[in-house]
Amino acid sequence: MSHKSRISGPISRRTLPGVVLTAFLLLQLATPVWAEDHYLTVGHPDGVALLAPPPAPGSAEAAADLAEVRMVFKGRTAAEEARAKQEEGLSFSLFEPAIGPIFQPGKLPETEALLKKVKKEIGESINIPKNYWKRMRPYQVDAQLSFDPPEKSFSYPSGHSTRGTVYALVLAELFPEKRDAILTIGRDIGWDRVLIGKHFPTDIQAGRVLAQSIVRELLASPVFQHDLAAAKAEVQAAQNQAAAR
Repeated sequence: MSHKSRISGPISRRTLPGVVLTAFLLLQLATPVWAEDHYLTVGHPDGVALLAPPPAPGSAEAAADLAEVRMVFKGRTAAEEARAKQEEGLSFSLFEPAIGPIFQPGKLPETEALLKKVKKEIGESINIPKNYWKRMRPYQVDAQLSFDPPEKSFSYPSGHSTRGTVYALVLAELFPEKRDAILTIGRDIGWDRVLIGKHFPTDIQAGRVLAQSIVRELLASPVFQHDLAAAKAEVQAAQNQAAAR
């Protein structure tokens, strides 16, 4: 066998452990780079540790929670019902009335990418406490509160309230001059779930608390701060361009 064939042939038993070790070390070096691309770290925030448990079934607090849902459900107006139905899809365009036409789809790609990544990453932080407490929804307790198709997830904390508040707080960072109007929409997204019997008021409050904790984690992330800075620059450029017209 020639010298060339010995080099290009199969890896010997003697060299195999070294190859495996090298591959392992390369994988270890690559993992932090992949992890650092995320805004949130696994288990942070911990909704189970952060939130108080929902009212216990059969308790006076649970009865009061249900009574408020019944009152709000029966007293809603046609306009409130229409707004709640529009919000069910949780589109970012819900915030356009507060921000203005600059927030129309396609106009701010960096901002849209930031929001889409936030949307994707916060799901686990919401689902873990939901699946831990497994709270029934109002219409499962009282069939007279049924409205539209049933939900697949549990009730506490409210995903809509959490997401609506997270999106609102992030957008308020980008459009500080519109902060109050943006946060109002975020609050409405949560509360309107009570209007249609999808959540208890305590679900909504828990969602807001969880959302604030999520945003604190986001703001502590260097990756998020990098993308937020790019989105802020994009927004400022678009606003300057609009003002120059």
